[in-house]
Amino acid sequence: MPSSSAHAQCSEVPGWVGDGSAAAGAVTMADEAAELGEALRRQADTVRRLKQEKASPEEVAEQVAKLLELKAQLGTDDGKHKFVLKTPKGTRDYNPKQMAIREKVFDIIISTFKRHGAEVIDTPVFELKETLTGKYGEDSKLIYDLKDQGGELLSLRYDLTVPFARYLAMNKITNIKRYHIAKVYRRDNPAMTRGRYREFYQCDFDIAGQFDPMIPDAECLKIVHEILSGLQIGDFLIKVNDRRILDGMFAVCGVPDSKFRMICSTVDKLDKATWEDVKSEMVGEKGLSPEAADRIGEYVQLHGGLGLIEQLLQDPKLSQNKLAREGLGDMKLLFEYLTLFGIADKIAFDLSLARGLDYYTGVIYEAILLQPQNAHKEEPVSVGSVAGGGRYDGLVGMFDPKGRKVPCVGVSIGIERIFSIMEQKVEASEEKIRTTETQVLVAAAQKKLLEERLKLISELWDSGIKAEMLYKKNPKLLNQLQYCEDTGIPLVAIVGEQELKDGVVKLRVVATREEVDVRRENLTEEIKRRTCQP
Repeated sequence: MPSSSAHAQCSEVPGWVGDGSAAAGAVTMADEAAELGEALRRQADTVRRLKQEKASPEEVAEQVAKLLELKAQLGTDDGKHKFVLKTPKGTRDYNPKQMAIREKVFDIIISTFKRHGAEVIDTPVFELKETLTGKYGEDSKLIYDLKDQGGELLSLRYDLTVPFARYLAMNKITNIKRYHIAKVYRRDNPAMTRGRYREFYQCDFDIAGQFDPMIPDAECLKIVHEILSGLQIGDFLIKVNDRRILDGMFAVCGVPDSKFRMICSTVDKLDKATWEDVKSEMVGEKGLSPEAADRIGEYVQLHGGLGLIEQLLQDPKLSQNKLAREGLGDMKLLFEYLTLFGIADKIAFDLSLARGLDYYTGVIYEAILLQPQNAHKEEPVSVGSVAGGGRYDGLVGMFDPKGRKVPCVGVSIGIERIFSIMEQKVEASEEKIRTTETQVLVAAAQKKLLEERLKLISELWDSGIKAEMLYKKNPKLLNQLQYCEDTGIPLVAIVGEQELKDGVVKLRVVATREEVDVRRENLTEEIKRRTCQP
């Protein structure tokens, strides 16, 4: 078969075109490079235009990220891959200083939870998709779904409450007081300057079990009060309402049963929007009659305390509704307990509070930070929600094969919002934040004392002392002392030739520069005494 062998030979000759596929491939690659180059130029123009128009930093950052991705795709002549060095949208890194602030916040929250007798649990970061579906109302669209892995459809957890309910049902637990601190994920439009992320921590405290009305609910509110007082992030108010009062109110105002949850989500926007905007959405988008919307308006603009509860218990329409009457009765009891706890002055009964999540069945609450509006007005304004929660008596029953209910009430602390405020406070005060807990630096006064430093630091570590040393054979004493100044280490244990002969260590207080000789065997106790470690 000469034709094929001739073809085989010719295909090996340099410059032989063959069937044209190699040339076609080269043309295609050139075309792709040209297209990529054009896309790169267009994207660069977009970034320049946005900067000239003074667009929002978030929008500019998003477009710059796209530009960097295109540059990375185009590559460089040396064939090295250029990485796009950015965190994914709606996430962030935390440097040591930020983590020190964060740990301080966590310590206050965890110590409060433990003071109230809570145990700690953990659950997987993803759940079966069906576990999360249908539990969050309109917010379900914000759940991150994962690709099918091994025949399971999974989603990243949206909060810690639904996984907790699944955990109770799965393990047949009917009584527990627990806390859980972990990351959750929301496919939200992030506003990171306001502490709104796609990946963030939640700090949850929940009481599950059959108890007398409003006692666990009042304790949850006490916990919120203790945490926000302990964090010292400014004045706050805890708004409370009850889903039963809301549902009773919707019923007497003429809202059809099928629209309860939908209207509830709209009412929940009253903290950010005017009544006119909320009414417009109810009528225009949700199809509610203007008359029903006006009747709702008469109620949802009311807020107060025990006096308002008494007033609504006498309301001719609301008092006739069984659900509303039950809710108001419990609300009255709740305020009596809050008065005994001494925190009623920080709690407001607010009929506009709705909390959009579908699983709430009773009392709901939300803590907001307040700031004075200006010098002329005493009335403070909200700067955002920092905690929220409520009673969800039906959620565990949704997972239980026999539908057994476990009443639950809980609260979630908005750690990211709190952390943003704490960070701003620290920056404004220019307070120096220590990023380590080192108590003492082991230093040398002369050269050739590395072995003695290593021996001493090992003794200190073995005694439970937090100690450091510089990783140089012969560091200068001045450099060692400067390191303590820079990092906030309070003490220096100085090893010198004379000290070794005398069996002592020179202990120097960095702040006052006071020095004292301490017997080697007493050094651990002296460091502990001076750094107040038990």
